[in-house]
Amino acid sequence: MAFIAAGLAVLAVAAALVLNAFQSNLVFFFSPTQVVAKEAPLERAFRIGGMVEKGSVKRQGDGLTVRFNVTDTAQTIPVVFTGILPDLFKEGKGVVAQGKLGQDGVFHATDVLAKHDENYMPPEAGHAIEQAQKAQKSVAAQSK
Repeated sequence: MAFIAAGLAVLAVAAALVLNAFQSNLVFFFSPTQVVAKEAPLERAFRIGGMVEKGSVKRQGDGLTVRFNVTDTAQTIPVVFTGILPDLFKEGKGVVAQGKLGQDGVFHATDVLAKHDENYMPPEAGHAIEQAQKAQKSVAAQSK
């Protein structure tokens, strides 16, 4: 009985460690509209996706820090990234950035992913842009 109880205790501890590691590595996706609506966490990493706003890419003097805006056509979030951007990163193209939202409202990205061809956009980003466009049309129709 003692061996069975010890085995169950070890199994319970192992399961708790696995679940804890899984939860701390879980990263959710949010659109700029959701971030502005304060649906995104402030203290946890998450992903933001949409289009790189045209004319928003600004490179800093250090050669590695880049500031740009991510938009879903309804809302725009400023992003800061220090590192090497993917070759396919361009204004007007789809992007997903992973990082944390600062108290100043700027998203501090640790990773930036760009779309890989003309037909691809991350499903979450495409859905977020589609929803934002529908919401904009609905607001425009109500104001007439």
